[in-house]
Amino acid sequence: MDYHLKPLGKTCAATGEPLEPGSQCFSVVVEEEGQLVRRDYSEEGWTGPPEGTVGQWRCRVPEAQPQKPKTVDPDSMMQYFEQLVEDANPAQARLCYVLALFLLQRRRLRLDGSRSEGNIEYLQLSGSHAEGPYEIVDQQLSQDEITRLQAELNQYLEQEWAAA
Repeated sequence: MDYHLKPLGKTCAATGEPLEPGSQCFSVVVEEEGQLVRRDYSEEGWTGPPEGTVGQWRCRVPEAQPQKPKTVDPDSMMQYFEQLVEDANPAQARLCYVLALFLLQRRRLRLDGSRSEGNIEYLQLSGSHAEGPYEIVDQQLSQDEITRLQAELNQYLEQEWAAA
């Protein structure tokens, strides 16, 4: 016979207070309406096993594990880059530039060269899967501007991941 119990809860079944990482707790299995149910108790909330306990044990609440960063799919970012290039919206030119730098780092874009026209420097790029060619204005951004635009890009990614 297989038993499927939920993992350690986040709150004490008696007090409703959060179970603190690293603290000791007590877990029990009780039968309720023909089902085996797990209940977890903090040391403060533990008064002994409740009636109908099938099993009990003492354990330590695990430390919170850091969340692994989500990986960025360069092909999805390439699609976004192409969308920005196609729209040619001057308000998005700086974001497009930062995205191009990101894609260069990920080797999804290649730098084919550059050219100057007056005071304006253009980066000549092509995609690693024969996309392009693209010409992007070198925005000459400060580190603060790049950081702010990276935050915008992260916000876009979060929205895309939430929709997926």
